[in-house]
Amino acid sequence: MKTIEERLDQVEARLARIEQLLPAMTAVRGTVSDTPSQETASAVTELKRVNQPPVTVSPLTRKMTDPVYASASASSSMSVTQILGWTGATALVLAVAYLIRLAMDAGWLTPERQLGLAVLSGFALIGTGLKLRAADKQYASLLPAGGLVVLFLSIYGAHLYYHFIGVPMATGAVILTCLFALWLGRLFESEIYGLFAVTGSYSAPFLLHTLAGSVTDLVIYFSAWSVLFCLYSIWIGNRRPYLLAAYLALLGFHYLWRQMAPGEWEAAFAFQVIQFMIFIGGAVSLSIRHQRPLSREEAAVHLPLLLIFYALQYELLQRHLPALAPWIALGSAGVLLLGYAVAKRILERPLESGAVLVGAYASLALFHAGYMELLPDAFAPWVALLMLPALGLLFRTRGGVATVPWPVRVLIAIVFAINYQRVLVGANLDSVPAHQLLALLYAAELYVAYVLAQRMPALQSLATPALYVGHVALMSAAVQIFDGELAVSFAWGAIALACLALAFKYRDQALGKSSLLIFAASAAKVMLFDLSSATPLVRIGLLLVLGVTLYVGGWMYKKVDALDARQAAG
Repeated sequence: MKTIEERLDQVEARLARIEQLLPAMTAVRGTVSDTPSQETASAVTELKRVNQPPVTVSPLTRKMTDPVYASASASSSMSVTQILGWTGATALVLAVAYLIRLAMDAGWLTPERQLGLAVLSGFALIGTGLKLRAADKQYASLLPAGGLVVLFLSIYGAHLYYHFIGVPMATGAVILTCLFALWLGRLFESEIYGLFAVTGSYSAPFLLHTLAGSVTDLVIYFSAWSVLFCLYSIWIGNRRPYLLAAYLALLGFHYLWRQMAPGEWEAAFAFQVIQFMIFIGGAVSLSIRHQRPLSREEAAVHLPLLLIFYALQYELLQRHLPALAPWIALGSAGVLLLGYAVAKRILERPLESGAVLVGAYASLALFHAGYMELLPDAFAPWVALLMLPALGLLFRTRGGVATVPWPVRVLIAIVFAINYQRVLVGANLDSVPAHQLLALLYAAELYVAYVLAQRMPALQSLATPALYVGHVALMSAAVQIFDGELAVSFAWGAIALACLALAFKYRDQALGKSSLLIFAASAAKVMLFDLSSATPLVRIGLLLVLGVTLYVGGWMYKKVDALDARQAAG
């Protein structure tokens, strides 16, 4: 049912149309001729049409003619069609399998005839699909897909079960079938054939056991297929074939190498390097060739692949080249960063998803290989102290927070948090140069971060946490610098009063309210810890310091609170 606003809009539109037709109606009244002119007749007809009541359209008719509904119906119909088509193709494949099995059980066919019938059935499905391609390309492509399954099974059966063909012939048949599958995929414009080819090619060494005669042969075999599938992905503009190939190549080769000759680690390392270069080149080339950077979903699928590569390679190098393992890991991050830089320069556009992907891998390499493996423990707190200024400089030079990938920001936050906690409690700091100054410098850096974060809209939410964490670092510095409970309590009170004074001077509400944390910590320290173990004279001094600081603090906080009230009223 139409709303009142919609009805008013229709009335206003009709009135506007009538006002446009009034001059023509005046000409009708003033004319001498009884026969109206063509212009007058059209004006009268238009006026009658405007004055006609709107045609009522039933909800069903409106729904059927709605283009959104029509496209949704077509999508639903296509999904049902695909389900029926795949089910039918699968049934045909099973029918071929059961026919051969029946012939075997009844003794109708010899093994040679059984395989021949299977091969003919596979080609029959492929030929039927090619015949029907002109009628419906997408639907007809399901039959050749089933035919490829039959061909792959026939080759593996002829080699593994019946031993009719040797390794060279079986390998050649697999290669030809995979190439045929790629051709069908291009012909039918369907990626399912490429995925079949990937699965068939990389599964061959598992099924054709004698194919894996040596690790070097396996490196050549897998690398050749990796190059082919990268080129195929670039040709069709789809990343799925080379992604599936990369996963199967890394995991499949690692398993076979461990089973065949785990001592030949040089060949395994060479294979990992070759695969890394091949697939980076394929990803970058596809983005440049089709002017299509990585999407967020594609980057999410690439990330586990990079993590698998990093884990497999570092485990290998840690066992055989422990001294070079961290440097090689950092080198792989550099190669990945170089590929990203090339793609960004050629495409001349921001590559947000690619930046996140590269940043995640580079952050992993920097944290694990750089921070945990290469960086001496004695210098870690100082490196963490310098990371915040470096990040701020990066924000300034690159024009904003969003220009730095979030994995890099997370890496810096983690490293800083680890060393902040270490400095705070004084854990294993004896070997750290000038460790007495660290807590004070961490506090100063966090206060500067608080001031700068207030000026940057993207970082304003981090300003208050930086302020409070800075207070804790400064209180810890007082504990490490001063000796005795009385001196520490006096220092904490002075810090709280200084916060209130600065808050009143610069009209900073957050700074003034943060002093309550220091007052509360100071009172808890005196009441719960200091008084129980102090001498009577020291107890008096502690209570005097606490009382004076709290009283003066309350008086100053009242002024800051009044300042807040005036600002709110203004």
